[in-house]
Amino acid sequence: ADEAGFSIEERKEKRIRESYPVILEFERWMQDAYLKVLPKSRTGKAIEYTFSLLPRLSRYVNDGRVNIDNNLIENAIRPLALGRKNYLFCGNDASAYRAAIVYSLIGTCKSAGVDPRVWMEDVLRKIPYYERDKKDMTELLPRNWVKS
Repeated sequence: ADEAGFSIEERKEKRIRESYPVILEFERWMQDAYLKVLPKSRTGKAIEYTFSLLPRLSRYVNDGRVNIDNNLIENAIRPLALGRKNYLFCGNDASAYRAAIVYSLIGTCKSAGVDPRVWMEDVLRKIPYYERDKKDMTELLPRNWVKS
């Protein structure tokens, strides 16, 4: 639907038409399979757990704004997950906090299509020339930034 350029309403209609029947079939399968296994077995517990999540798992069907997957978020946090062990060596909480700010700014640059290195070099050059009492530095944020 994304590649086809569907509107939110068209995406919703397509999901109701194509995805909803699959979800209903899956729900019926779980109900049927649950009757054939012991409720306390691993399979029984897995079916019960999945069944309890079904309303949340199928929420995307009725809202064309919602993505079917969370790939954007997964891709955004991958560097954080890969560096998790490295964060143990930030030294202290204040350093970890500063590292989190830098990671957040770099992630914002990437999502805005801005080269983080070019942005950082430019912004670090500009900051000393801002008036101390000037509070509005939003023009330096990656989404608003224009290289001069």
